[in-house]
This record gives sequence, C-alpha cells and structure tokens, in this order.
Amino acid sequence: MRTFACLSAALLLLIFSTAWAVAGAPAETAGELAVLTPDEQPAELLGAYLVRECDKLLDARREEVRSLETPEAVRERIERIRKSWSDALGPFPKRGPLNGKTLGAIQAEGYRIERVLYESRPGHHVTGNLYVPAGKGPFPGVLVPCGHSANGKAEKAYQSICILLARHGFVALIYDPIGQGERYQLLDDSGKPIAGGTGEHTLTDIGARLTGTGAANYRIWDGIRSLDYLISRPEVDPERIGCTGNSGGGTLTAYLMATDDRILAAAPSCYITSLSRLFNTIGPQDGEQNITAQVALGIDHADYVALRAPKPTLIVTATHDFFDIGGSWDTFREAKRLYGVLGFGERVDLFEYPDKHGFSQPRREAVLRFMRRWLQGVNDAPSEPEPAIQTDAALQVTESGQVVKEFGDRTVWDLNLERAKELAPQREAFWRDRARDECLAEVRRLAGIRPIAEKPVARSVGVVKREGYTIEKIRIERQGEPPVPALVFLPTVRQGKLPAVLYVDGRGKQRGAGPGGPIEALVREGRAVLAIDVRGTGETAPKQSGEKSAFLGIHLGRPLPGQRTEDVLAALQGIERGGPVALHAAALDQHFTEVVTEEAIESWMDVVATPRGQQQLEQVVAKALERYDLPDLVRSIAPRPVSVVRPVDPTGKAKGNP
Repeated sequence: MRTFACLSAALLLLIFSTAWAVAGAPAETAGELAVLTPDEQPAELLGAYLVRECDKLLDARREEVRSLETPEAVRERIERIRKSWSDALGPFPKRGPLNGKTLGAIQAEGYRIERVLYESRPGHHVTGNLYVPAGKGPFPGVLVPCGHSANGKAEKAYQSICILLARHGFVALIYDPIGQGERYQLLDDSGKPIAGGTGEHTLTDIGARLTGTGAANYRIWDGIRSLDYLISRPEVDPERIGCTGNSGGGTLTAYLMATDDRILAAAPSCYITSLSRLFNTIGPQDGEQNITAQVALGIDHADYVALRAPKPTLIVTATHDFFDIGGSWDTFREAKRLYGVLGFGERVDLFEYPDKHGFSQPRREAVLRFMRRWLQGVNDAPSEPEPAIQTDAALQVTESGQVVKEFGDRTVWDLNLERAKELAPQREAFWRDRARDECLAEVRRLAGIRPIAEKPVARSVGVVKREGYTIEKIRIERQGEPPVPALVFLPTVRQGKLPAVLYVDGRGKQRGAGPGGPIEALVREGRAVLAIDVRGTGETAPKQSGEKSAFLGIHLGRPLPGQRTEDVLAALQGIERGGPVALHAAALDQHFTEVVTEEAIESWMDVVATPRGQQQLEQVVAKALERYDLPDLVRSIAPRPVSVVRPVDPTGKAKGNP
C-alpha cells in the first residue's frame, strides 16, 4: 500500500470532460507513463466488469424465478415486475385526439391499402398503411411495428407480412417509427435526414432519459396510440387484436405485449433472447432497447412474456440470428414453465427456422398460422403466395415525404425540452424545501454513487524522473472494481505538506502529463498532483465508442457519471487524506476545497435541447432532471469556490472555438 503524507487536505479538483463529449477519442496510453500492462487488456476492463455485474444480478433473478412453484407466487411477481416496468419507462402523456385521416388508397387483389395519418401527441404525426381485407367485417386486427428499415413501413418484408395477413382476413396496421420512413426527426436544410434508425433513436434517448422517460417511452406510446387508431376503425373487432414485428419491430412487439392488455395474441420476431446472452455476445443495442435500471429491477426478456400470461405468445426466432438463439430457448423455457404453473402451458410456443436475421417467409407463415389459431379460431397451415409489393412512393402518406417538413411537427427534441422545462419548478422546490443532505442523498441514489466501504489500496508500479519533479505510477484498487491508473507528480524539492490537485482529464491523464504541459505547470508552482483515469477513459478507454458501457451502466442503475464519481472519491481516500463528475464528487465530499471544470457542460438542460449530442450519452444520469441539474450541484458546493472555464456545447465543440 502506498500513502502520500506530503499531500495536504486542501484539494483542487480539475476536470476536463472533452473526451466524454467525443466518444471513442484515442487515448495516449503507450510509453513510459502507462500504468496497466497489455496483458490486462485495459480497453476491455470496463466492459467486462459491467457484464459481470449484470450477470450477477441476472443470475439472482433467475434463481428467484426458479423458486416460483404456485400460481399465487407467479402472480405476485408479475404484479411487482409490472409496477417496476411502468416506473422504468416513465410517465406517458395524456391521450389526445387522434385526428385520423385517410389520404388515399390502393386497390389490390383481395384487399386494399389505405394511406393513413394520425397524431400520437398533439402536433406529432404518425404515418401508416392500413391493409384491409375485402369482404364484410369486423375482422381481427394486427398491429405491425416495423424494424429498423430506412424506408420504414415500405420495406419489402414488412409489406409482405401485412399483405399475407390481409389476404387471410386480418386488418393490419403498420406505421413508421420516429427516425424512419416519413418520420425522420432531424432534417438538414435541404430536407434530407441527418441521422436515422438506431442512430436517431439513441439521440432521442439521451435527452429523454434525463427527463425520466427515454426513447422506449416514445416508441411504446406511438404503438399504444396506433392500437387506438386500429381499434377505432369500424372494420376491426376490438376483442381480437394481435401484434407482430421483426427486429426493432420485435422489440416493440415485446414492449407493447408487456404493456398493453388489449393485445390478445403476440408474436415478436428476431429479438427475444436473454439479457445475459445479449450482453455477452453483441452487447446492448440502441437507445430504445435499453430500459433504465432494467437489470437492477430484475426484468429480463422472459418477463415480456410473463407480464402478459396467460395470453397466447409465439417467440419467433432464427437459428443464425445475431440475437443469440441459446438465449431465446432459455427465455422460452422459463416462460413456458411459468405459463404451466398458471395452468396454460400450451399458450406459449417458440418457432425456430435455420436462417439469418429477418422477417423471412417461414417466419411470416408461422406468425400467420399463430394469429389464425388464436384470433380466428382456425387451425390450418396456409402458405404465402407471391406478394404484390408496392413502391415506396405508392405507400407514401405525406406529399413531401416527411412529417417534420410537411407539418412543422413537434419533434422528440421539442417534447424532451417541454418536459424538462415542466420539471424545473419541481427541482427548484425540491432543493428549496429540503435539507442539503437530503437532497444530496437523492443525488447519490439517482447517480448510483455507493459509499466507499473499504479504504482503497494504492500500489506503486514504477517511478519516472524528470527535471525538477518525479512521477510515480500507481494503481488505485478496490475489491471487485476495475483498477484506477494514476500518476503522482511531486516536486523534487519540497518542504512540509504540499497543496494538492486531483486532476481528471476525460481524454486520459497523459494528455496533460507531457513536458511543458498543464500538470507540469502546477508542479512547478509547488503543488502535488494526482492525475487519474476514471473508468472508461485514458488507459481504460474502449477501442470503440463507449456507448455500450454507458448502456450497461444504465441497466445496472449505476450510470457512468456515478461510477466515475466513485473513482474520484476512491482516489481521494487512496492518497490518505469530467465536469459533471467533478461536481458530483465535490458536492458529496467536503475535502475538496475548490473546483475548476474546463470544457464541461454547464447544464443538462443544454443536452436536452441539443439533438446532435450522442457523445453526451456517457454523461447521462437517468431521471436526474426530476430532482437536480448541474447548477444545483454547484450551489450545494458553496461557499467553496467553483470555476467553470470554456464550456462546450452539447455536441462536444467548445463554445467560441473554431
């Protein structure tokens, strides 16, 4: 163990958060100042740690479910998980008028396709196609959320499932998700999409998650309102409603079938696996597919099925999907057993076909047969004839091709900012009416910042000598946590205890450690400097974007800002007594006598207001704006001084810089 008796208790915390605003920025880890060894695979440390932490909780959840052996026990858990699921999604808005319109129709053999438009929220339009069978209804209805196709509802496979359903007596409604088809939310000056699909969904998620909702909340609400529209049609029997979708549409089918009791028969395709297999293979996906604290709450893919028990559910899979087939079978087995305990084991099934990801013909036929069995009372085995695929232009609802351009829609960023502003008086009252310690306890809870239970150990791994000062390389270690690489800079000539600086640069400690750099300047002023790499930065920065690590932290209910704050607090303890991280640490520990943040965001409200801020994902604390913003932390640090230098805008570009 290494201690530093030469450091005084007066600490200046200096944070550069630029790297957290520029995901995947290369770290200067090679050379004489590297603390960790290549054998440790530093770039993999954070991701591997987070997956292990998730697996621990998922293993405990699995054991809990295995212990359920009576219908009463199963129902009790279902009700508990249903509440947790609702809380995690955040509040939905009040229902407003749909203002549904049919803007044209295509007559086809045995069915027609209507181009329909409705509003899921006031001024927030949804474009869809309604496939209506010939003949007299009412018919059973099937909602078809589509996957991540750039052209949304017009994708060939998604047209095909709707045509197949319509030819066999179902009214099928397919609609464009935000960021796809005619509902891109970000357009350039020429009206072309700036980001789309998974990228836009993650951008949507950043600001929404800060306000207590998320991309999933928007996507699910669009689905709920689409069900409202489907059921409002006179051709549809509201008591016979199904839902099916593939890939991202499989995700939405899973979410909707767990959320909306009107869905009688559900068949998610090419999505259902298990979180453990997902995290240990391709990792967490885009914003909508990651629910706040989902792992911490004990909600796995099997719960999407269990929450609707005993309604009929078909898990539709591909043997060679990137959504792991082993996880699909694990989930099916768990759901099948729970349905069995409830006395309805025959109502859940799994279809597997030996091909790759996609809504291929075998899966479409399996869905059709399932829907006929449960919604029409017909147990047969029809096959799919060649579908009559329409062009994208034929299915287009708006004249311009984009609702934002056509109607000047309220985008998701407008809606995020509206909610953030609505929460501002609530935050103000919270800090006004409660004691500081009570407020900071809520900060700890939301950021997932745990007490440092055991004193960290600082281990020396080498010394580098420079003119006028030395650099000692140390590892700050806590049991079960990734090591924190650190450098201690000490003047060669010193008397008594030195004023100390805890220096954290989001691009890595070595960015400021070179000869003539900012750390050397501090040392030559007679200060001792401890420079650290908080997890996921510097030596431990992932080789690619830190997005997956950020989402894993969110699943755990321990977002990266909170984990990095723990690293800062551990470093403080380890020497004996970025910007958001600095403010959290100083607010929670009185040992810091002054705070300087450089190139850091000043308020999460700026993040919410900025659409193109994907790099800020690592700075997000879910639901934070329900209780606090960064200026609240600044005020809680008073009367200790806080200096903010050269703030950046939420895209990561320094204000006033070229």
